[in-house]
Amino acid sequence: MVVLGAYFPASSADAYPIANIPAGELTHLFYAFGTIEQGHLTLPRDAPAHLEALAGLKRAHPRLRTVLSIGGWGAGGFSDAALTKQSRAAFVDETLALLKDFDGVDLDWEFPVSGGPAEVVHRPEDRRNATLLAQDLRARLGDGKILTAALPAARLQSAGAYDPAESFEIAELAKVLDFVNLMTYDFGTGFSPIATFNAPLEGITTAVDDYLRAGVARERLVLGVPFYGRGFLVDEAGERAGLGRPQVGTMEAPEYRDIVNSFLPDPAWERHRDPVARSPWLYHAGKRAFVSYEDALSIEERAAFAAQRGLAGVFTWQLAADDDRHSLLGAMTRPFAGDL
Repeated sequence: MVVLGAYFPASSADAYPIANIPAGELTHLFYAFGTIEQGHLTLPRDAPAHLEALAGLKRAHPRLRTVLSIGGWGAGGFSDAALTKQSRAAFVDETLALLKDFDGVDLDWEFPVSGGPAEVVHRPEDRRNATLLAQDLRARLGDGKILTAALPAARLQSAGAYDPAESFEIAELAKVLDFVNLMTYDFGTGFSPIATFNAPLEGITTAVDDYLRAGVARERLVLGVPFYGRGFLVDEAGERAGLGRPQVGTMEAPEYRDIVNSFLPDPAWERHRDPVARSPWLYHAGKRAFVSYEDALSIEERAAFAAQRGLAGVFTWQLAADDDRHSLLGAMTRPFAGDL
């Protein structure tokens, strides 16, 4: 089974109607996000209208599987929900009640034990409990529903290195999942001390190798690619147009459509491409601003890497950040077109 997946935030539906999603190019659409509010699983406010639109997509594209993604960056409640046998059972009950409109569920717990926002509750026992929660879900979902999880790559943070193995029992967890959405992006974030790339190819390669060594079968790994950039303010341009310079601030992460419509037409933004990271970047001398992003060339190269390594497929965060021509989605799917 080839996975060509995309996350779609409910908050994007006003500007990007669900009916306009190019579902013929996808196998899986992850509706984001369900959240745990006051101990109960909650869908976005406009979910009833969204579910009707998703049902229309599925009628037009029978191959498409729709998956409810629960969590996301900054989402709390997982540690409490996974804490005891009783709390896990209650979470599973509420999840199953919502899945009549979906083909499965995706767990996006960011992150058990450590690595997530400080304000989100974390416990040392989260690591084991994340596995138990997935096992309980798998046992109750049955064979007809999909169970996936979005899992992180190792990266550097302001407080030091983050290792996914500290948060997850990676091999044991992966055994109960249909596949893992490996978040091979966010290597360069506001945590980074220097201006660097969001999704450098060497970091992606290392992350895949880490998960394979941890015992995850390559046919259960789906490679993540970002349709957004990362922006840094730097102390000076240096020799490489801001790359590697100490960051003195960050910019709001621009979506690819913003980069195409606002950044690239402005000659003040100098274009560059790194032969090692295999990524482009922009530098604005007047603002001393550095923006890492991916374009169709780098996205297709990453998808080709996934195909060459025998991975299950590729997914993106997130679909609505693409340009109006779906340039990045087309690049992401091309290396797998012959496998569908």
